[in-house]
Formats: sequence, C-alpha cells, structure tokens
Amino acid sequence: MGNREALIEGAKSCLREKGFTRTTARDIASAAGVSLAAIGYHFGSKEALMKEALREAMEEWGDQVSAETIPGPEVAAAAPGSPVSPVSQPEASARERFEQAWAQAIESLPASRSLWLTQFEILSQADHLPDVLASLGGLQADAREGLAELFGPLEAGADPEEVQRIGAFYQMMMLGMVGLWLADPDQAPTGTDLSRTLRLIADRLESGEDRNAEGDS
Repeated sequence: MGNREALIEGAKSCLREKGFTRTTARDIASAAGVSLAAIGYHFGSKEALMKEALREAMEEWGDQVSAETIPGPEVAAAAPGSPVSPVSQPEASARERFEQAWAQAIESLPASRSLWLTQFEILSQADHLPDVLASLGGLQADAREGLAELFGPLEAGADPEEVQRIGAFYQMMMLGMVGLWLADPDQAPTGTDLSRTLRLIADRLESGEDRNAEGDS
C-alpha cells in the first residue's frame, strides 16, 4: 500500500473513531504511519483528504449493501456470468429488490453507525464549516446516482435528471431512516414498511388526480 492509500485508510479510521471536526492532520498521519508532509503532497489539504476518505467509505458501504441484495431483472440480464447473474441468483422484482436493499441498509447501520454520525456532525456544523459543506456538495450527484442504482436498479439509458430526482428522494429517505434508527432502533421502519407506505401514498396521489380529472370534466 502506497502513502496515498495509507492516508485514505488512516483518514477513514479517524472519521469512524473521532468524527470530522475532532480529527487532526497529525491523527491521520499517525494512523497511516506516514509523515504530515505526505498529506499536502498527495491531497493538498487535510480537508481534501477527509472528503476523499468519506467518499470512499460511503461507496464501500453502498457496495456492501448492493452485494447482499438480490438483483432485479435489469441487473441480472446485464451481467451474465457475474456473481449477480441469473445463473447464480434468482431475479427479484422491483418491489422485492427495494425491500431487500432497505433491509440490508438497515442491517448495516450498527457497523456503519460512526460513518453516519460523521455526516450528521458535518450537517450540524454547517454554519462553522461552510467550505467543507460546499466541497462535499460536489459529491452529491454521484451519491444520488449510487442510491438510485442501489434501491432501483436503474434502467439502461435512464434520463440523468430523473436519476438525480430519484436519488435525491432516496437520499432524503436514507438520512431520515438513519436519524430514526439512531434515536430508537426498535421503532425504525423496515424495508417492507417503506414499500407498503410508498405504495399507499402513490395510490392516494393517483386516486386524488383521478377525482380532480373527473371534477374538471
């Protein structure tokens, strides 16, 4: 492992153990076993290193949840012979994949608790960390696309703007879910709860549109 990779791993460890604001450059260098100067050489600043570490940590979380979720037809068909192909796993309907992905995401929370706390820490310090928040804002598009794929999956050639809207919706749900789970894990909704509730809301919205259309005719 080179110094750059060691610094990222060290920063991930510090994020989990100390959070964002309490982690110093010296903490990271010590955890990585490299010099302080290596941070500036490879990343330019501690904040840039922390941003990359947080991005990789969240990407690893998404990969873990996705790997434990049965693929939908689009994913299975797109990857013949791969570990998630229909040869090795049955296909799941969109609803089944949604529920399984959320179940896996919720199940992952005890192990990833510190990672999510770090994100809430950054949000709570928004007034004091405007540059950090703005920098992390650059990761939003990729994060939303990743969530849309995780809980989807996405269809081939999906409209990018639609993907971002779907991803933003899932991002909102995920942050809300984590907040509920942190407050009281036993009262947090399940993947099945979320699926049923979304269908109920969609049915009510659809029936409301039908009634409005009838009233206009």
